[in-house]
Amino acid sequence: MTLHTVDYLILALYFVFVIVIGILVRKRIATSEDFLTSRHSVPVWITSLAFIAANLGAQELIGMCASGAKYGMMTVHFYWGGAIPAMVFVGLFMMPFYYGSRARSVPEYLKLRFDEKTRAFNAFTFAGMTVFSSGISMYALGLLLQVVLGWSFRASVLLSAAIVLAYTLLGGLTSAIYNEVLQFFLVVLGFAPLALLALARGGGWGAIQARVPEVMTHTWRYAAHASQNPMGVDGFGLVFGLGFVLAFGYWCTDFLVLQRAMAANSMNAARLTPIVATFPKMIMPFIVILPGIAAVAIGGMGLGYQLPVKGTGYDYDRVLITLMMQFYPNGMIGVGLTALFASFMSGMAGNVTAFNTVWTYDIYQSYIRPNAPDAHYLMVARIATIAGVALSIATAYVATLYNNIMDLLQLVFGFVNAPLFATFLLGMFWKRSTGHGAFVGLVAGTATAAIAHGLTVAEHKGGWIAGLHQFPSTMGQNFWIAIFAWCACFLITISVSLVTRPRPVAELNGLVYGLVREPDTKCLAWYRRPALLAGLAAMGWLLLNLKFW
Repeated sequence: MTLHTVDYLILALYFVFVIVIGILVRKRIATSEDFLTSRHSVPVWITSLAFIAANLGAQELIGMCASGAKYGMMTVHFYWGGAIPAMVFVGLFMMPFYYGSRARSVPEYLKLRFDEKTRAFNAFTFAGMTVFSSGISMYALGLLLQVVLGWSFRASVLLSAAIVLAYTLLGGLTSAIYNEVLQFFLVVLGFAPLALLALARGGGWGAIQARVPEVMTHTWRYAAHASQNPMGVDGFGLVFGLGFVLAFGYWCTDFLVLQRAMAANSMNAARLTPIVATFPKMIMPFIVILPGIAAVAIGGMGLGYQLPVKGTGYDYDRVLITLMMQFYPNGMIGVGLTALFASFMSGMAGNVTAFNTVWTYDIYQSYIRPNAPDAHYLMVARIATIAGVALSIATAYVATLYNNIMDLLQLVFGFVNAPLFATFLLGMFWKRSTGHGAFVGLVAGTATAAIAHGLTVAEHKGGWIAGLHQFPSTMGQNFWIAIFAWCACFLITISVSLVTRPRPVAELNGLVYGLVREPDTKCLAWYRRPALLAGLAAMGWLLLNLKFW
């Protein structure tokens, strides 16, 4: 790919804009709370776009396009089945707990609801997960710079680390949120034209359907048995593994996205944040997944484009980049690259701001040095930012072992988010659940995920204990690992809770369903009422699933 002056100017303009936002926000940061939580002061339209943009990092853009080429229309389940219901649920039922408890993080809520050991376990596992996620983002940008500019992977990773470090040290969470809003619009502007161009070059959706295997053009028709679809997942694994365990585990418990809603300026705004975000979320598959499906069709049309190769198979992670190289003119290449840079920087910043909040409040302040001056914690938060970026460099190399980074990302979520969702589900809706039950359940769920991975094999991944079962795809293996982890945590938490003493109901005020005071929304305009907007989102979700059945 050859970049021209106009492409470099677009990139430079973006970097200047980002730095200016960081400098302006930095002037408002005087305390650790300013840096880490934004003092619950951000308006709902900003938090809603940031909520979805936090899940639109470079790994999602490159990974979802890759999955579109690898799995076809079944990839949209990550958006429709694997996001919309969970986003509605967290807005209606779970945000009152998070926001009402005034917890500064998800692990801190676990402390308030259960006990210190449960908080500690989640804090450390979540910190590890954010490092992996940010490392995957770093890998994505390193891959981009390697392909576009011809740099070595090492040089690309080190440069990307320096960019993220400078960006996140400037403005903390508030700067990250406002730049995520900018990133959302850049992604739409940068990749909607690519989707349209790919669709046009492929001859339209009807022609693409005729040129790719039929199984790649439907979402549910071939989901009954794992052998019938390229994702290698049966209906139960898809609905329960992705649609329930992984989806709800991510959107309802992952502090990376919840931190955006918790930064809202009111309880109602916090509830609206994930619900409003469902509407742009529904259309994102047409922007990021459709080009991957079109690439499969175009590769067989003799138009000069072929799917990139890695070893003896396809390198799906390069599909998005090679499509841009093939079809974008000068100027649009700059816009597309800027969108990728923006998604990378925002995705990395999101993970790093979540990491430094959990490290500072839930680990350092709780167990290493409590009762220190606030200025000390602000300094620790900045040091944690540097450490998080450094650790991400190491995990970037782990991602090179996968030909689809979404596979690795879902595996990490299965280890952390899947058992955590069982803990939250019981903690928020069952007063009888105890701290001992939650802790033992979390440990057991995470251990079960490790054992399931060690006893199963998919695409030469796993089986490090014994290869007792072969999955047709890594994604199918990930879904079942999540199912096993959730079930183990759920059942063991119940069992241990029944034989241990629960907390008095009086101590659970604001933490358990039925003991949270929700604001009255009947007098508000329709577009400010969470239940009504949730109903509209459900209707849109149902229509899309029926249309592409």
